[in-house]
Amino acid sequence: MSDLTVDSTARAQAAAVRSGEISATELLELHLDRIEERNPELNAIVSLDPERARAWAAVADQAQASGEDTGPLHGLPFAVKDTHALKGWPHTFGSPVFADHVADHDELLVERLRASGVVFVGKTNVPEFAAGSHTFNKVFGVTRNPVDPSRSAGGSSGGAACALASGMVPLADGSDMGGSLRNPASFCGVVGMRPSLGRVPEWPLYNQWETTSVGGPMARNVGDLALLLSVLAGPDPRAPHALGDPGSTFAGPLAPAPLAGLRIACSVDLGGALVVDHEVADVVRTTVARLSDAGAAVAEAAPDLSLADDTFRTLRAWHFQAKLGRLLAEHPTSFKPSLEANIRAGESLTGADVARAYTQRTSLSETMRLFFADHDVLLLPTSQVPPFPVEQEFPETINGQEMPDYLAWMRSAYFITVTGCPAISVPAGRTADGLPAGVQLVARHGADRQLLEVAAAVEELLAR
Repeated sequence: MSDLTVDSTARAQAAAVRSGEISATELLELHLDRIEERNPELNAIVSLDPERARAWAAVADQAQASGEDTGPLHGLPFAVKDTHALKGWPHTFGSPVFADHVADHDELLVERLRASGVVFVGKTNVPEFAAGSHTFNKVFGVTRNPVDPSRSAGGSSGGAACALASGMVPLADGSDMGGSLRNPASFCGVVGMRPSLGRVPEWPLYNQWETTSVGGPMARNVGDLALLLSVLAGPDPRAPHALGDPGSTFAGPLAPAPLAGLRIACSVDLGGALVVDHEVADVVRTTVARLSDAGAAVAEAAPDLSLADDTFRTLRAWHFQAKLGRLLAEHPTSFKPSLEANIRAGESLTGADVARAYTQRTSLSETMRLFFADHDVLLLPTSQVPPFPVEQEFPETINGQEMPDYLAWMRSAYFITVTGCPAISVPAGRTADGLPAGVQLVARHGADRQLLEVAAAVEELLAR
């Protein structure tokens, strides 16, 4: 009998299936037991279909028994984010408008997951149209934090992060516009990465030239995340922005980067641009001190990202109006108020506004290119707050300072979004109440492998 559990690493689970130590069917049953135990309270996985999963696991076992070529994730249970199309499964976007919608195709990210050999069990919950970093909607309800169910799991990949942290699945996919892979990772104590623009291509899209949102991986540790990125990454002729490096760039052993002499720029508040909860700031400072003690060349420094707020808000509103404006007109009472307001904000934008945002984004990219000439990575908070009460849509204040809307508390994530740089959230500590907090590591565009190696080193150091 295998001593493997649902809390084993994804790499260990994949190796055990590959070696015959455990079958895909047996591994699925272990995870279905955990889902039955935790999901009724946490509500991370939606559209759960155990019987379809069992049939798929049986096919996976037969393929292995027949000596067929199998993929790197063969036999691993997997739940796809409910904004990603998985053919034949519900695809609701967390919206009443699509409550009964079933996908008629696999999108590119799902194609790659299917080819890797995963066993689909369901979808992971999202906020409505992935808008906002707290996962709740009128179709499936709220997703709760696995560490403290009275708190938010973050979003928009909140269901994915919660399912990972609670052992319902060994790996998870997500997407990130304003922090949707990073914020829930910080809230749930897992690892979430927003890759470089073009690293994980997406298709189909209503606009292949819109580049604020990217797909990416989540996992319980950096090594597992690299394994999933090796499946998701790589060029595709349908995605003109795709980077040319093959996914295999991220496969294989991931050696932690040497910390001695590593040039780390750190900033708790991104040069005064952020209001950061005191306990989160303490986690960042403690992490920086440990890195310095380990020999890293730590410097208090931050790039000037003063253009980022207007840039992100303009492009987000433009994108939401272009993608969802017609649906809002057709279903005026079916959108949550904060999302409707964001769509409405796009209606008044002019061509000059959008041009200004793209010009500013070009400047931000150049700012980061010059910054990383002197630093290997930038370290800052992933989220400006620890997980907040699940009844709130967003934290209304930080350290007594009022947040004007549902975006303002996410600046630590979305300021990085508009630079195009890769960023990863690594678990770094807990608040006095035991709530998780992550640190965010950022590298130059295209340096995803280097970023993973640094993240692995930070993870290793903090585990001591």
